[in-house]
Amino acid sequence: MHLKKCTAILIALVMSLGLAAASEAADMQKKTTLDVRQRSIVTIAAFTASGEIERLKPELAEGLDSGLTVNEVKEVLVQMYAYAGFPRSLGGIWAFMDVMEQRRAQGIEDEVGREASPIPEDLDRDTYGARVRADLAGLDEVPENPAPYQEFSPIIDEFLKEHLFADIFARDILTHQERELATIAALANMTGVNGPLTFHFSAAMNTGLTEGQLHDFITVLADQVDEERAENAGEVLTKVLADRQ
Repeated sequence: MHLKKCTAILIALVMSLGLAAASEAADMQKKTTLDVRQRSIVTIAAFTASGEIERLKPELAEGLDSGLTVNEVKEVLVQMYAYAGFPRSLGGIWAFMDVMEQRRAQGIEDEVGREASPIPEDLDRDTYGARVRADLAGLDEVPENPAPYQEFSPIIDEFLKEHLFADIFARDILTHQERELATIAALANMTGVNGPLTFHFSAAMNTGLTEGQLHDFITVLADQVDEERAENAGEVLTKVLADRQ
């Protein structure tokens, strides 16, 4: 397949995955709470990012019981390396292996779920990743002028576009909304990352999560993860919502 045609097809896929909720905007705005699957994504991502393995394990089991497939849980754990590092991600994967072994011993057969669709080898990852990032930022066009950090360190911009927003976000096991939910959960349970958390709260809303659902996200953090981290995340969210008005 011709490179430009291939890239165009994948960009169309980006928009359908990342902004699918836009076609259901009226219904989405009525949602004020996260569902059980979404709540499990929050706790799994949060405890993977913080490395709290003993708190993570029951949440992994709860995620499977709430309807997440094995491959969806794996995908959340894999994505965490982009935000919390390989040690945390691998720790979560080892924990999940233990949980799966225990469940098999109990005779529980969990749904494996589908694999990610193949990504064309000749995909223009720079163009694809730039488009995904623009969509998450709520921009109609990809900015022509680079941000200061992109000029200072072009390689980190390359990694962000071609790896995080292309290699990872092109994997369609999770929607962009689910990936953003996992991302804000991870960042909210870490320290010193309020800048990225600010961007990703807004990105989460650009993928269709409502203000009410994000307030519920804070409630889940406070009730099931950490009250202090939830308080900080709530303050960041308040500023994001004010800026979007």
